[in-house]
Amino acid sequence: DGVTEVLAHRRENLQDRFIEIPCSEDYNSHKRFEGCTPRKCGRGVTDAVITREEAERIRRIAERGLSLGGSDGGASILDLHSGALSLGKHFVNLYRYFGDKIQDIFTEEDFALYRDVRQRIQQRIAQAFGINSSAMYLTKPTFFSRINNTEAKTTHDEYWHPHVDKVTYGSFDYTSLLYLSDYSEDFGGGRFVFMDAGSNKTIEPQAGRVSFFTSGSENLHRVEKVHWGTRYAITISFTCNPDHGIGDPVLT
Repeated sequence: DGVTEVLAHRRENLQDRFIEIPCSEDYNSHKRFEGCTPRKCGRGVTDAVITREEAERIRRIAERGLSLGGSDGGASILDLHSGALSLGKHFVNLYRYFGDKIQDIFTEEDFALYRDVRQRIQQRIAQAFGINSSAMYLTKPTFFSRINNTEAKTTHDEYWHPHVDKVTYGSFDYTSLLYLSDYSEDFGGGRFVFMDAGSNKTIEPQAGRVSFFTSGSENLHRVEKVHWGTRYAITISFTCNPDHGIGDPVLT
């Protein structure tokens, strides 16, 4: 598929890998926040922030939530913040749909783990880009994804198209992905691909691996189609604009 360089191999244990790249001009068309809006751009991968065991616990949260719904196509999402859950060809609000029964599905411990993982990823991104983590705000959408090889039924299922997060979601400044399953063991295909001029750089997911990057056009990317098995991940995104910030999900 034109992948010329693997940034992170499956079974590698990466303490830290960071590649700085020139920033695009995307940030200039948005309000700048000194000490947060990217002036240093790039992409990083680490296996040293979240343990495999923590990733497996997080995946079980995703599995429980997604077992209540699921898309007719190959890509299902669960957003613990807004409550959005894929159901058939549409989305429902998990919290409205299940009401008080939600406490039978998720626990306070689940949400505490989610919050802890989010904080550690936020700190790692801040460290890599030389900014203060308190200047970053969680933003939406932040969601679990479950992808298999079922044929797409709606445009929401077509996850494989190249895209730029800052263009798709103006609020995004920093994007991260925590992988919750293993490439070549749990699923085939489904690698994450940065599409650079003249070459592609790819990341092979494994449970506990975190990839993160500035959200502008300097990081055009796509996900390969999943050919077999099931790929779980969580996308956690950050903004520098407090007006676009959201709180951590809570069990109401």
